[in-house]
Amino acid sequence: MKKHSRYNNARKILIFWTLFIGIGALFGSLGMLIDPTGKALGMDQMLPYFQKLPFSEILFQDLTFSGIALLIVNGITNIVASIFLFLNKKIGAILGGIFGVTIMLWICIQFYMFPFNFMSTIYFIFGFCQAVTGYAAIVFWKQEHFIIDYSKYNNIGTNPKKIVVYFSRMGYTKTIALEEANKTGAVLYELKTTEKVDGTLGFWWCGRFGMHRWGMPLEQIDIDFSQFEEVTICSPIWVFSISAPIRSFCKLYSGKLKKVNYILVHHTGAKYQRLAEEMDESLNIKHSNFRSIQCKTGKFKEL
Repeated sequence: MKKHSRYNNARKILIFWTLFIGIGALFGSLGMLIDPTGKALGMDQMLPYFQKLPFSEILFQDLTFSGIALLIVNGITNIVASIFLFLNKKIGAILGGIFGVTIMLWICIQFYMFPFNFMSTIYFIFGFCQAVTGYAAIVFWKQEHFIIDYSKYNNIGTNPKKIVVYFSRMGYTKTIALEEANKTGAVLYELKTTEKVDGTLGFWWCGRFGMHRWGMPLEQIDIDFSQFEEVTICSPIWVFSISAPIRSFCKLYSGKLKKVNYILVHHTGAKYQRLAEEMDESLNIKHSNFRSIQCKTGKFKEL
């Protein structure tokens, strides 16, 4: 079964925006260049507003320069971005997002020049949508191209007195758990839930659990944690809170673990010390070690 790709969905939406804006800009610029007076497009009465701009006595006595600028800034650029997107190149998503910002800046000039009007406002919104879609496409591309090299972790399981338990949606927390288990020789154990946690719907579903500080039902745990002298718990952060599966694990093993360490993985600059204290309270034990690791689309930094 083919894996669902959020990047491809975002890429298709971004293709629409780049073509919509690009083709519209091409036709608009051609109209200005064919008839620089603006009468054919009904824009001749707008020329007085252009006199607010620098060098207006040279550049804005007709629509020739405006047509050239529109063609270059919003037309050709977006068409080029759409071509890269059709070719499934990452640069297409980057350019598509940048050109969305360019449209917003272009419209900001119109806000300065013209009275409030529907067209300028709606195209500013279009530019914002394009920029957000471009950003999302870049993030999704990085997530889907994140690869774990399992050949690096040959020491896992050599110390049967320690265990690293983790939950991971995207593979980031799993990477940290692998590195910790490989460093200490600990056994590695992945928690799994019966809830849907993958894909876009899974993202929002997990966010709901995180926002409400709910636990999440776990699949049957087939290992005896009482045999381990030390347990390291690795959890991602959901909506500034412990992930729901780890929350359920902590409640399930309250008072049953001998020694615990925590590793929290997140994308913000906070350490989340308070969450370590919350996990202590839930497990009814004081942690021995705590690490906070910032992760932005596969790049890790310990705080």
